[in-house]
Amino acid sequence: QVQLVESGGGLVQAGGSLRLSCAASGRTFSNYRMGWFRQAPGKEREFVSAISRSGSSTEHAGSVKGRFTISRANAKNTVYLQMNNLEPEDTAVYYCAADLTWGDSIATTRREYTYWGQGTQVTVSS
Repeated sequence: QVQLVESGGGLVQAGGSLRLSCAASGRTFSNYRMGWFRQAPGKEREFVSAISRSGSSTEHAGSVKGRFTISRANAKNTVYLQMNNLEPEDTAVYYCAADLTWGDSIATTRREYTYWGQGTQVTVSS
């Protein structure tokens, strides 16, 4: 089992930047593919970004492509989400997710992930 703790959320003006971090503990971090999801009030939790075990493969949702970047530091057991040019529509609780896998693929759907963090609030003001 792996435990995930997100940090780095907060209040930012439109056009600003934030970097979210997700620290993992409990198991060998490099055995897990990782993802970021978000949930706005009254909406379903949606995919944001994903990264493979090695970090060689990444994918981003169309709504954040070109603005958000996912990365990981396996030596630090941490995955990051760099968010630039934030928009009010990015306001949501952001969740980190992990899935144990043997290959180097990525996962973009909620059902593919086993472990979830508690979330961190991101609020973008206009």
